[in-house]
Amino acid sequence: MTTTRDLSFAYLLHDVTLLFRKHFDRRATRFGLTRAQWRALKCLHLRQGIRQSELAEFLEMEAIAVGRVIDRLQAAGFVERRADPNDRRCWRLYPTDRARAVAQDMEEIARGLRADATRDIGPDELEQMVEVLTRVKQNLQALDGHEEPSTPALTGDAMR
Repeated sequence: MTTTRDLSFAYLLHDVTLLFRKHFDRRATRFGLTRAQWRALKCLHLRQGIRQSELAEFLEMEAIAVGRVIDRLQAAGFVERRADPNDRRCWRLYPTDRARAVAQDMEEIARGLRADATRDIGPDELEQMVEVLTRVKQNLQALDGHEEPSTPALTGDAMR
């Protein structure tokens, strides 16, 4: 009998993610935006004035990686950095008129890709998949800081 421990699905999830990225990037090339840049812009539309560190946390990305995404978006005229009036060390991020002009088109690209990806999948199946993936994510997040090493740590005696 097969158990959940015997079913390997991580590679499948990885492949699906890569395919989503590839197809989204292909469709969005006319706007000069990658999927990562679009995610950041979408967040900025919903949370104008967010700090860069807050954006990194929301996107579940390292701050340095988000900084590079914002650098590129700013250079392309999609994002404006403004000094935080309460903290000189921080920047607040705002979408520009250029970003607002492409927002609806980018949403249509995302909707179209989701429709293509979920063709012949019913709403109930999709809801169940989202629920299961949410639980898998929660299980993995629960491991943060609580994970036991899978192999014994090497002590000074073991290294001699």
